[in-house]
Amino acid sequence: MSNLSRVTARLAVAASFAALLTVACNTDSNGPASRGMSADRSFNSPQSASSGFAVLANQAVTCTDASISGSVGTLQAPPTGSFTQTICPVDGSIDIGDAAAIGAYNDFLGQYAALATAPCDVVLTGTLDGVTLAPGTYCFDAAAALTGTLTLKGPSNGVWLFKIGTSGTGALTGTNFSVVMVGGQPCNVTWWVAQAATLTDSHFIGSILAGAAITLTRGTFDGNAYAGASGVGDVTITGTTVVGCAGRNGSGKDHERGKCNQGVGNGPEGCDPGNSNNHNLTNDENGGTPGNPGRQGDKN
Repeated sequence: MSNLSRVTARLAVAASFAALLTVACNTDSNGPASRGMSADRSFNSPQSASSGFAVLANQAVTCTDASISGSVGTLQAPPTGSFTQTICPVDGSIDIGDAAAIGAYNDFLGQYAALATAPCDVVLTGTLDGVTLAPGTYCFDAAAALTGTLTLKGPSNGVWLFKIGTSGTGALTGTNFSVVMVGGQPCNVTWWVAQAATLTDSHFIGSILAGAAITLTRGTFDGNAYAGASGVGDVTITGTTVVGCAGRNGSGKDHERGKCNQGVGNGPEGCDPGNSNNHNLTNDENGGTPGNPGRQGDKN
């Protein structure tokens, strides 16, 4: 081997080692560095698995004095499967054991199983009050009893995965628990729970994928709630405003064209313009542009 070849090889090895050393050292006190902790991480956020469904249960969903933005579904068909509403408007479809719900639920089960084997970056303990976490995968070996305020800080494409009960058992309990997001997206946050999840008087961010039941009592819930991966698990919502991932985009009816924003000059959106001129699939009546709306009856 020539001297030039030897020098080139040594430089390549040195560069590779430097890159590895940079990745290994690029962490801070708030959690893992951004090494792969972005939207292209090996796991997907729940809305990609069960598009349009804010709430999924094995058998029953009960909603009282609450609201749900997104669709509701159960794996079981009537009469075993049911959705009980008492002053609970739903901005989405209601699918009780039909093909859409079964498909979405099977997607949920597949994702639940995949996340069960996702490796942990950091093992957590305590209530998480006053803690700030960067994107990453965080695990509780057993149950997690959370209270106070947790801050999630990262880029808009950052991904957070919390795994509760990685030893095989463990429930998630949140009481007066708030999640605050700085820079990230609520639907890039996933809470995988081995057993049940119970939130009371909480302002929660992130989608819950639970092995057993999910109970939400008072507060807000920004994400999807999927229950019963172990084979049994209902969803009970009382006094809680639930905004599913599809609901954040304006409608949980993913099988229908969404509503247009009725602005002028926005161009074709592939949406349902309602009372606007919908022949061109645009929310601009008669093809208007800014400064020239082109509304019906306008002679200019």
